[in-house]
Amino acid sequence: MLRGDMSLVGTRPPTPDEIEQYNVPEWQRLDVKPGMTGEWQVNGRSSVKKFEDVIRMDLNYQKNWSLMYDVQLILKTIAVLFSKKAGAA
Repeated sequence: MLRGDMSLVGTRPPTPDEIEQYNVPEWQRLDVKPGMTGEWQVNGRSSVKKFEDVIRMDLNYQKNWSLMYDVQLILKTIAVLFSKKAGAA
């Protein structure tokens, strides 16, 4: 059943333990529906180890959001999926 809890492109869905770590700036990332793809997924994913970097990417997505930016991220997602380097490390 589709409920509309996520969008195609957006921020990475937060885990409950991450939300417990949030300070005031991080709460802003919850203003956007999480997406199945986004900056985190196409710009490092498994190589991004710092929580602060994930937050920075999510806030950057919100700051730069446009329909064209979403299209760019979708195209980049497709390229990453078919890359020889695809997959979690």
